[in-house]
Amino acid sequence: MRHYYSYDEFLQDCHTLTQKIDWEFDAIVGIARGGLTISHLFGEYYDIREVYSINTIGYEDTTKLDCTEVFNMPTIRCAKNVLLVDDIVDSGETLELVLSKLSSRYPDTTFKTASLLYKDTASIKPDWYVKHADVWIDFFWSDDLKNLAKAQTATTHP
Repeated sequence: MRHYYSYDEFLQDCHTLTQKIDWEFDAIVGIARGGLTISHLFGEYYDIREVYSINTIGYEDTTKLDCTEVFNMPTIRCAKNVLLVDDIVDSGETLELVLSKLSSRYPDTTFKTASLLYKDTASIKPDWYVKHADVWIDFFWSDDLKNLAKAQTATTHP
């Protein structure tokens, strides 16, 4: 079973998430790729220019890989409190690994985590989240542009 996660749902859930976060932070790190959209939106919402990203690869399409890669570590300047955001905490492996790497590189920085979706079976629970997930999520940023291109190709090449 799958759930299509629309832009409208994303916008509402981001708003809900901002209402839950009760902590002052001076930088945001988005876990690429799913956390990038959130980190950009939050950077604008909170008027924070210190928005960074970190890359991870833990899935190939819908298949979980044997190990998660973390690369492109950000150079966080003077931040003391950093909000780490991702779209979903699925197994928890990615979030744990990213937290471990960032904490060891920046031991004097406090990191807290926020996610739109969280699976109860994950090995780590984000500090803040909006909804529980129990099915595969098809996010609008993964599907919409591809579907539009397919639709346009189908109408121009019958």
